[in-house]
Amino acid sequence: MRSILLAAPLAAALLGAPLAEAQNCVRPVDLAAFDVASLKTQLMVTALTCNARDGYNAFVLRFRTDLMAQERALQTYFSRGYGANGQRQHDDYVTQLANTQSQAGIREGSQHCQLSVRLMDEVLALPAGVTLTAYAASKNLVQPVALLACPMLQSGQEMAQMRSDRR
Repeated sequence: MRSILLAAPLAAALLGAPLAEAQNCVRPVDLAAFDVASLKTQLMVTALTCNARDGYNAFVLRFRTDLMAQERALQTYFSRGYGANGQRQHDDYVTQLANTQSQAGIREGSQHCQLSVRLMDEVLALPAGVTLTAYAASKNLVQPVALLACPMLQSGQEMAQMRSDRR
């Protein structure tokens, strides 16, 4: 399951972990991309294992613009965090995600297709105006990695107030 560790940079400092771990933290835009990737992969696995290819194709056509934008955001995350190895890390993540979700389907046994096709039907029935990112964030979708949230940056107004408080 997806987990977000909000105090990761502090924990890394306290435990003596390398600073590199904090550099790969996820921003809200990254988290949305991971959520959508998980949803897309879940529906792809459903299409392949439950003979629901038509539903998956309809999903891709309907949400093509959102899917492409979130894929670019995910690529940006891996490029930012891993530099020259970003594409390889991204590819590894996609493979791990598909494997993790396939394994989850195996654990669900005979209920897998019923549950997964219901998810696909739910996505396809989303009313106009509901974003794919909001929907994906509302689901507890499987992730093969722990996602570390970046520390919140303070607004310019808060920073100015802190400076004036120190005087």
